[in-house]
Amino acid sequence: MKLFCLKINHSFCFCFFLPYSHHHNRETGNVTQISEFLLLGFSEGPELQPLIFGLFLSMYLITVFGNLLIILAISSDSHLHTPMYFFLANLSFVDICFTSTTIPKMLWNIQTQDNVINYAECLSQMYFFLLYAQLDVFLLTVMAYDRFMAICHPLHYTVIMNPRLCGLLVLVSWVISVLNSLLQSLMVLRLTFCTVLEIHHFFCELNQIVDHACSDTFLNDLVIYFNTMLLAAAPLAGILYSFSKIVSTICGISSAQGRYKAFSTCASHLSVVSLFYSTGLGVYLSSAATQNSHAMASVMYAVVTPMLNPFIYSLRNKDIKRALMRFSRMAVLKGPIV
Repeated sequence: MKLFCLKINHSFCFCFFLPYSHHHNRETGNVTQISEFLLLGFSEGPELQPLIFGLFLSMYLITVFGNLLIILAISSDSHLHTPMYFFLANLSFVDICFTSTTIPKMLWNIQTQDNVINYAECLSQMYFFLLYAQLDVFLLTVMAYDRFMAICHPLHYTVIMNPRLCGLLVLVSWVISVLNSLLQSLMVLRLTFCTVLEIHHFFCELNQIVDHACSDTFLNDLVIYFNTMLLAAAPLAGILYSFSKIVSTICGISSAQGRYKAFSTCASHLSVVSLFYSTGLGVYLSSAATQNSHAMASVMYAVVTPMLNPFIYSLRNKDIKRALMRFSRMAVLKGPIV
């Protein structure tokens, strides 16, 4: 609240209180609709930039080629045309897009030594980042449901998880993710920013943008927390419920070989979910975290997790290994195209 007084005459003065947001405590002359942001990345020291460039370039190439190999292996092997591998191929595609929204721009900024990103480009990057992050959440949830049906209800699995339902689940995931990203982006459009905005991050992340706004961000914060609980925490609860039922069913299997086979199909998925959620939810629910810890946590779920997915899903999966070997032999036999 702020006190305002209106002088009526020399002997009488009328005073009243009006709400006042802490975001408006700057001079009005500094509040402008800026056209660009500065992405400061991890270090302003020029001596560390080549190391950071090489590290992120390597992780990006591994992510793209690793996930692309998973897609090609699944599409080329008819034995892998099942719901589980259909969702895995979609996850690999989304992971390629996920990292492609942030890493190329970061590498370009380091190479050109220019950290500027214009307002429209920043908003677009934020939109697509939110889109693919939400798709990751939904696909991990759908994959957990698929494993739940396969292990806990094997007799009904092929009937329930038919191609129509699988396609519908992916389509609904896309629609909700697009609408959520659009809502968050439109909420950012209503904000105003002060002078030059320096973001201590390597991309335009929603939390960072909202935190640097000069206008009132209460409504934005409310939408962010509500969406995080509804579209991230609720799917996580569904994943945990599915895996609790899976573990209960596995413990009831009499044969040790059967238990190992059932567990091996879920262990890789559970490890990916743990890594993605522990870092992702930490960024969006922890307001006390420092800027550096936010950036490092974002690297874990936005860069490291998509890079590790092909290794996690292929190393413990004999079907994927066989498909990759078969695909590599086919590529060698065909030889280079002249």
